[in-house]
Amino acid sequence: MKHVIRSIRPDEWPEVKQLRLDGLRDPVAHLAFLETYENAVGRPDSFWQERTAGAAEGVLERQQVVAEAPDGRWVGSVVVLVEEAGEKGILGSVNEVRQGHLVGVYVRPEVRGQGLTERLFAYALDWAWEVAGVDRVRLFVHSRNARAEGFYRKIGFVPTGETLPVEGDPVARELEFVLKRP
Repeated sequence: MKHVIRSIRPDEWPEVKQLRLDGLRDPVAHLAFLETYENAVGRPDSFWQERTAGAAEGVLERQQVVAEAPDGRWVGSVVVLVEEAGEKGILGSVNEVRQGHLVGVYVRPEVRGQGLTERLFAYALDWAWEVAGVDRVRLFVHSRNARAEGFYRKIGFVPTGETLPVEGDPVARELEFVLKRP
């Protein structure tokens, strides 16, 4: 496979912006992202510049990883956020361990099924374990996103039983999955 998997650089904010906007246009974006295209497209360039600089190569609090095609086009991404032990987490409880939190997973439809998501996750997990030094990595998946849930289980994530409500949907839940440090 000719795609390069790597961390983003601070000057690549136009690419970060474009990939995010494209991801938000995906038919299942409402199951995967907590943001809408309409909201994101209206953000100023300064937002994208700050977002990119805060998740670029060399930053230890978060890292955005991309899959870059041979022609330079970005075709996928995942972000690792580092959550410190002792801080209040998204579930409202205090994080017991230093952990990574994977968000913003997206691979363009035309390259799905080629192993890019596995390669993105391998790079992101390696960064989380080796660079950020986390004890576990977690993510949330919408209860109606069976494709994503199947992928996460396939690579070793297991459900914790913890859930979050989905805004505007009284039935759906966001399910927490974790992977412990090997």
